[in-house]
Amino acid sequence: MTRPQRISLKSARRLALTAQGFSGAQPGPGKATRWQSLSKVIDRLNLLQIDSVNVLSRSHYLPLFSRLGSYDKQILDRHTLAAKNRRCFEYWAHEASLLPYRYQPLLRWRMDDARNGTGIYKGLVEFAREKSQVIEQTLARVRAEGPLRPRDFGQPAVRSGEWWGWNDNKTALEYLFWTGDVTTASREGFERLYDVPERVLPDDTHTAATPERADAIRELARHSARALGISTETDIRDYFRLPVADARQAVAELVESGELHMVEVKGWSKPGYIWHQAKSARSFEHATVLSPFDPLVWNRDRAERLFDFRYRIEIYTPAPKRQFGYYVLPVLIGEQLAGRLCMKADRQAGTLRINAAWHEDGMAPGAVSEAITPSLHTMSRWLDLERVEIAGQGNMSTALKDAVRLQS
Repeated sequence: MTRPQRISLKSARRLALTAQGFSGAQPGPGKATRWQSLSKVIDRLNLLQIDSVNVLSRSHYLPLFSRLGSYDKQILDRHTLAAKNRRCFEYWAHEASLLPYRYQPLLRWRMDDARNGTGIYKGLVEFAREKSQVIEQTLARVRAEGPLRPRDFGQPAVRSGEWWGWNDNKTALEYLFWTGDVTTASREGFERLYDVPERVLPDDTHTAATPERADAIRELARHSARALGISTETDIRDYFRLPVADARQAVAELVESGELHMVEVKGWSKPGYIWHQAKSARSFEHATVLSPFDPLVWNRDRAERLFDFRYRIEIYTPAPKRQFGYYVLPVLIGEQLAGRLCMKADRQAGTLRINAAWHEDGMAPGAVSEAITPSLHTMSRWLDLERVEIAGQGNMSTALKDAVRLQS
C-alpha cells in the first residue's frame, strides 16, 4: 500500500485559509451592497451559525465582516431573517444555523431522528413522551394561526426542565422545530416566529424528494470537506454534527471516489484529507477578528492543530477564573492567529471597547496592533459606533492603545 503524501503544517494552514475565504488582499473600504457578495461567502461556508449573545454583534453577522469588511447588514437580514424574499432557512446544522434552501432536504434525516428520539436533547425526548397532547395542540394552533411567537400562546415564561424561560408551548415549539414540523418564518428582535414549512419554504424546496440517509450524509460530508480544504475525519463530521458511523462511511466513500486525498500532516496524530479541488493561495493579507463561532475556529481542536492556538469561550466562566475575558475574538493576521481581543459594543456610549488585548507567544505586540487597528476602526463604523477605546488589560493593551491613537 502506497504511503500517503506528507505535507507541512504551513501547507495545511494555507489550504484551510484559502478554502475559508481568507486568501488574497484585505477587502478595501466601503460597504458591500449586493446580496451576491454575501451569498458567495455563505455558499463557501455552507452556513452561518446563530447565537443569542449580542455583546458585540450577533454571531451570524461576523463571518461575513471577517471576510468582506464592512457590509450592509440589512441586506443579510432581508435574505435570511425576514418573512419575504428569503434565500435561507434555519435549522440545526453545526448548531442553530442559517443555510441556503438546498440543504433542507439533506437534513431531513436529522428531523426523522428527532421524531425517533435520537440526536436530540434528552429533555425534549422526555417532554415529547410525557406531553404529546401539548405538542399536538401547539402544532394545530400554528397550522391555524401561524406565524406565532411563543408568547402568543399566553403562558408565562417558567423554568421548564433544562431551560430557563421555556413554558410548555415553547418547549413544544422547539421539539417541533427539531422534527421539522415547524420552521422559522422570520425573526423580530431576534425572537423566532414559527410557522409550518409549507407556508415558509419555497415550493421547489418543500416538495423536493428526500434523499436516502446515506446519500444525504455523504453530500453533507462533501460540502464540509470542500469548506474546510483540509481536515480529519472528525473535522468533517463536526461541521454538520454528523453521526460517527455514518460520517466514517461517507469519508471512506469520498476517498474511494477520489474526491478526498489522504495525507499525513506534520504534527497531526490522525490522517488528513484534502478536498480534491482545494487550492492554496500565495498571499494572505487579511487582518481581522473572528467570531467565536466562525467555521475557522469553532472546532477548537482543529484551531489548535492548525494554528497552535488554544481557544475557549469564557462567557460562562466566573469572572475571577477567566484567562482572557468575557467575549474574546481571535485575531487573524495573514496566516497566523496572532492574538485575541475581549470586545464589547457599548452602544449607549457610541464606543467599541477593547476590554483586554493579548498577543500570542512569539508575536510582536506592536506589529499585531498596527495590523489589526484598521479593522477595528472599520468595525466601529460598521456597528455605527463613534470611537475605539482600549482598556489596560492584557499584554498587548499598551501597543494597541498607541496604534489606535496613531491611526485615528
